[in-house]
Amino acid sequence: MRLAELSARSGVPTATIKFYLREGLLPSGERISATQADYGGEHLHRLRLVRALIQVGRMPVATAREVLAAVDDTELDQHSRLGIAAWSLPGPAQGPNPGEEDDAATQTARQEIDGLLEHLGWEEFGPGTPAYETLLHAVATLIRLGYPCEAPHLRRLAQIAAQVAEADLDLLEGLPSEVEQVEASVALTVLYEPVLLSLRRLAQAEESARRFGG
Repeated sequence: MRLAELSARSGVPTATIKFYLREGLLPSGERISATQADYGGEHLHRLRLVRALIQVGRMPVATAREVLAAVDDTELDQHSRLGIAAWSLPGPAQGPNPGEEDDAATQTARQEIDGLLEHLGWEEFGPGTPAYETLLHAVATLIRLGYPCEAPHLRRLAQIAAQVAEADLDLLEGLPSEVEQVEASVALTVLYEPVLLSLRRLAQAEESARRFGG
């Protein structure tokens, strides 16, 4: 298909597609003349991923380029490729405010989280990983504000998260190629987080009605 058809089928303006081509986010088409190239289904598929990263995931172009390089790097094992892609996604929260980096709440949160990861056998994903640092900030904030966030509750939430992760990977394994699995892991992580949040709020409303409703 020509560039105009690729634009029409993807819903991405031709100027944006040309920008993605220049930035290396989209592979070049097959050159058929000095001014024209032919694009295939793989370009349409990649465009959906790029839009998910940049528009939905709010990922900077430079970071998206790194993620796509990992997606295409067949020398990496599948676990490494999935990890690089997932860790590159922006976190839901900012880091600690000045003066909070190692206050009492942060120290308590760190102890709780380290104990949780040891209990679960997840020590590989400790300090320095994006998810750990986001979790540390969130738990420290809860403690600082006086809300309960103790180990038994964290363990219960982690067990639920493990079930969600198992469902995610079951879905990925149904895809035909490793590249598609990595692409989907990025897109679905971005796109399914609002689904999970919405389902959680619906479930909270239902549980509240069951417990406290008239």
